[in-house]
Amino acid sequence: MLADSYRHKGLRNQLVELLREKGIHDEAVLEAINKIPRHAFLDPAFTEQAYQDIAFQIGAGQTISQPYTVAFQTQELQVKKGDKILEIGTGSGYQASVLLAMGAKLVSIERQRELFLKAKVIIDQLGYNPKLSYGDGFKGNEMYAPYDKIIVTCGAPFVPDTLLDQLKPGGRLIIPVGEGEVQKMILITKDLEGNVHREEKGDFRFVPMLKDKAK
Repeated sequence: MLADSYRHKGLRNQLVELLREKGIHDEAVLEAINKIPRHAFLDPAFTEQAYQDIAFQIGAGQTISQPYTVAFQTQELQVKKGDKILEIGTGSGYQASVLLAMGAKLVSIERQRELFLKAKVIIDQLGYNPKLSYGDGFKGNEMYAPYDKIIVTCGAPFVPDTLLDQLKPGGRLIIPVGEGEVQKMILITKDLEGNVHREEKGDFRFVPMLKDKAK
């Protein structure tokens, strides 16, 4: 069972207030961040850091995104309860858990086996049951397509056509694009005729999106 003390909850409340000050206004997003124990995704020695607005190393050369980035991407998706969402890059499982707390039906792909196995355990302990897979994010997951929303949590060199194809008309895709240290956050919306519209949403930093499964 995951430990979640009054101290942890107090730190989460402070984090939510900070995110509100930084411009996160979707109350459902803030509520989900207040609900999910971010410290559960980090080593127990880093409880304090878990509730600071910073990214953190989680092994396999990957990071857990800073809470503002998680909240920003989630807010841009306009998540509704029951939405079928595809996540590329399960990572620690924190972003996945925030989406699950909002009532999403989640399909998530991770290319690092070590992270896939670890995230599975924590998400299970939180009582959620998403469809997690170990695979290549560039391919998406055709089995459960099409998706209402798609979120990519790593810096992509380009927007994969496969993901655009797996997005429903009327859907939203949020993806950081760029091969340098800094990426442009791109919001893609697909209208009911299937036409795609792109909008830049500022600069962010992510680890790179890589092809194939890591051994």
